[in-house]
Amino acid sequence: MTDGYFYGPPGKGVVTGRGIGDFDFLAGEWRIHNRRLKDGTADVWEEFAGAATVHRVMGGQASIEELRIPSDKFRGMGVRVWRPKEGQWTDHWTGSYDGVVNAPQLGTFVDGEGIFLSEEQADGATNLYRGIWDRITPTSCRWHQSSSTDGGKSWDWSWWMNWTRVG
Repeated sequence: MTDGYFYGPPGKGVVTGRGIGDFDFLAGEWRIHNRRLKDGTADVWEEFAGAATVHRVMGGQASIEELRIPSDKFRGMGVRVWRPKEGQWTDHWTGSYDGVVNAPQLGTFVDGEGIFLSEEQADGATNLYRGIWDRITPTSCRWHQSSSTDGGKSWDWSWWMNWTRVG
């Protein structure tokens, strides 16, 4: 699956995030339906259940997520922090598979969607990565991830997470 937008969805391109409190929607307990490309494949999808607990911290200037994937005995942690001087969020990730805190994706909320970008150099090429928070309601939201090897002209989706609030 590919699409052509780089910074956000087709729309007016209005920054709708206010900074502190943007991730308040995520605080609480969640059930998650995952659909992810199987490692090493281009078209084999795997689906599995997960759960997360998310805490609002620092008065809404940060958010800490613990992700649990029981079928893989996997745990991960997302840490999101608002950087007021830069006017953007950092989204850091670490997982039980290696314990390394990755370089952050940087982003903000545009047209009601959280758009986060990062780049990585591999074998002399620049790979772009994008994570998007969308379909945000009081009881559900979605996160999805894609990558680009052509400077953002096209994107290949690799992971979809549909979140449903518990209770």
